[in-house]
Amino acid sequence: MERIVIALGGNALLQKGERGTAQEQFKNARKTAEKIADLIEIGYDIVITHGNGPQVGALLIQNDCAKDKVPAMPLDVLNAESQGQIGYFIQNSLKNVLIERGIEKKIATIVTQVVVREDDPAFQNPTKYVGPYYTEEEAKKLMEEKGWVIKPDPRGGWRRVVPSPEPIDIVEKDVILSMLEGGILPITVGGGGIPVIYKNGQYIGVEAVIDKDLASALVAKLVKADMFIILTDVEHVMLNYGKENQVPLRNVTVDELKKYYEEGHFPPGSMGPKVKAMINFLNNGGKLGVITHLNKLLEAVELKSGTIIKG
Repeated sequence: MERIVIALGGNALLQKGERGTAQEQFKNARKTAEKIADLIEIGYDIVITHGNGPQVGALLIQNDCAKDKVPAMPLDVLNAESQGQIGYFIQNSLKNVLIERGIEKKIATIVTQVVVREDDPAFQNPTKYVGPYYTEEEAKKLMEEKGWVIKPDPRGGWRRVVPSPEPIDIVEKDVILSMLEGGILPITVGGGGIPVIYKNGQYIGVEAVIDKDLASALVAKLVKADMFIILTDVEHVMLNYGKENQVPLRNVTVDELKKYYEEGHFPPGSMGPKVKAMINFLNNGGKLGVITHLNKLLEAVELKSGTIIKG
């Protein structure tokens, strides 16, 4: 049985223009579940990972609005909260689709901790914008009170920035492997995982954001995936994206993709981490990866859609 790690992008649960209600997210999760169920029905062994940007953003705003009534939670705790929330949307929707199709499959979400290095350079240079917008006056007060790093956001206002360190290990890796051996579909490293450092024999949560595609590549390596698929909102990785001479990449080797990456074709805020994650997977024993649109999942598995990268 071939094993596929599927990294779901934000559009798996939220479409542009939506508010993020539970009803909207269940509706989108259902559509995503139908596509994944097609693969399970064919006989593929699936591992699901996902992002959590909009959901954690909403939790941070809720934190801010209710801070005078209930204690605000730190970012690592909110990541755990969003893993449970999004995992529920996905596992409930997928289970129901499989029941309707007469397929018996156990599914479970793992609240997953991902190890980062305490001396990762990212901790000295926070770059990831999170949470609500503040005025300059509010920002300066929060920086003094909480020790946060808050910078002007190019989109307007001031926002908190946090580190985005590299993932190096998964605390629950044995759980993931045990579930797969037992025929259980795991949903794991949600939002890149809860960032923890290992210090003095203990795992300690830190306020940071791990890129979910880089964490997903770590999962794909761990489970020895036959294929790693990153789903996003475009069908192909592009050279010269957004310019008149943009060109879709359809079939490339990992060496070719690495060359384009080093030439700066893929911005760090969009396609860059996805390309880097794919390079990591293929340079660590992976054979085949695809980056494509959420709606093209089955075609991607059949190598009929997306940017197909070979090791």
